Amino acid sequence: MHAELRDLKMARVERQVGGVRFEGKLADAQRANLELRTAVRVLWRQTRFQATDTDLLYRGAQSVDWSRFLRPEGTLRVDAQSKESTLEHTLFVAQRVKDAVVDQFRERTGARPAVDKDAPDLPIHVHLFRDRCTLSVDTSGDSLHLRGWRRFQGRAPLAETLGAALVLASEWDARAPLVDPFCGSGTVAIEAALVASDTAPGLFRERFAFQRWPGHDAAAWSALREAAHARIRPAKRVLIHASDADARAVEGARENAAAAGVEAWIRFEVARAETLALKPGWNAWIVTNPPYGERIGDDGDLRELYPRFGALLRERCAGYRVALLSGNPRLARALGVEPKQRIALENGGLACELLLLEP
Repeated sequence: MHAELRDLKMARVERQVGGVRFEGKLADAQRANLELRTAVRVLWRQTRFQATDTDLLYRGAQSVDWSRFLRPEGTLRVDAQSKESTLEHTLFVAQRVKDAVVDQFRERTGARPAVDKDAPDLPIHVHLFRDRCTLSVDTSGDSLHLRGWRRFQGRAPLAETLGAALVLASEWDARAPLVDPFCGSGTVAIEAALVASDTAPGLFRERFAFQRWPGHDAAAWSALREAAHARIRPAKRVLIHASDADARAVEGARENAAAAGVEAWIRFEVARAETLALKPGWNAWIVTNPPYGERIGDDGDLRELYPRFGALLRERCAGYRVALLSGNPRLARALGVEPKQRIALENGGLACELLLLEP
């Protein structure tokens, strides 16, 4: 995500625990929502203050002019996190911040916003760390992994943001072939096609939280979307090869690719990974998320799959670059290929590693 923000020419991009920070205006936050492939949400920090008790928390929350983001008849939700802080009960913290917001509206207008836990006009984030409180508004709303192109889920689908992260971390040259022999519902292949076609991932979304704010400039937002549409590159040839042993998964992956408008970039095939016609010396990338026993399949079957796939890599994939997501170190060792690099990731709450291999 750091590299993505730098590529977008955002100001003062800095890595921090749990995310990446940058500075800018609301238009920059909108552009980040539209363009970022690996971000889950874009938070806009409003204030930071010391909060060792509930009175300080309440006063700090009231220091923000919430009418910039919410109408009196609107809805809100407050989510709170607390670590190494005096105020450790997050439900109570969220309730106190909600009270501060609602009371501000009631004092100024006589009306009060309501709480909506599912689809609020204004999601608010409270982060407490060592008694230091950060209040942010969520400009995204629903998680950004919900692109809008997925029609078929499949079993334990890879999140779109994680699929994009695998492609970007592999340093794929988008002029070279990319192969996913365990494509499932097509996430990696589709996200790779979005990269190759320079399609902004947020174009499929109908709504972001900032569109509900008072004073939202719909014309400026529409112009931003139109500019992103205009730069999409059409496919000149099939660049991405995606396959899976599950015929229903491949059919669903085709549906998803069509919904994303990238079916011309991808050739789908029903095939077992070890039967693929891969050629030594082919300047190609393999980017994939094979099953690793936590959610799909029987671990006994996987004990045979990984050595066979490792043999394919060693015997037929010399010169390839491989990025493989693994949630099972024992199975990863069964590949028989030593990783050049390991990158720690998380897949739906499961600790994983992205293994970068050069067979």
